[in-house]
Amino acid sequence: MIAARDLRLTYADAASAVHAVDGVSLEVRECESVGILGPSGSGKSSLLYLLAGLKRPTSGEVSFRDRPYGPMGPEELAGLRLRSFGFIFQNPFLIAYLTGIENVRAGGDGDGARLLEELGVGHCRDRFPWQMSAGERQRVAIARAVVHRPSVIFADEPTASLDRPNAGLAMECLMRVAAGGTLFVVTHDETILRGTARVVRMEAGRLAGG
Repeated sequence: MIAARDLRLTYADAASAVHAVDGVSLEVRECESVGILGPSGSGKSSLLYLLAGLKRPTSGEVSFRDRPYGPMGPEELAGLRLRSFGFIFQNPFLIAYLTGIENVRAGGDGDGARLLEELGVGHCRDRFPWQMSAGERQRVAIARAVVHRPSVIFADEPTASLDRPNAGLAMECLMRVAAGGTLFVVTHDETILRGTARVVRMEAGRLAGG
């Protein structure tokens, strides 16, 4: 499904170099859920962005269904992300002047109303983001990320801004609507990864296990 080979991402200036990702290889199968766990600065978000094609590696290669990202131009790679990937971030990034259902529909074609109901936020259909709680906004963002039925969902610290009850609810909702697709969840909180099939740990830009 997604394969990474000896991935490296280095940020360098005249004085120093930071190896955000340092020689990571990883293979993830269709419909597998994977948690990427590690402390701040371990490289877990950088690895996610490389796997999602949001960043280009300094060296190494990522491929999706045997199609390497390297030869793709910016437009082709953007098209792949638009068609096949869904993204959830710590900040929901809802559009302030759109209602809940309008925000979901901005993510693509699909049954947005049904998704909102399934995620327990059907009552937010006609509300604007400022009229929702933090947990409601995040669940609307989950609906937006999956409405076009992506093959892969990338979630970067999706519960970091939520309290424990809302974090648990958001992850439960995410795991449910992501069923049938591949899911990556980056977090520093191991407790939210209980439902994932596999957990890999990042330390200083490298995989420590998994």
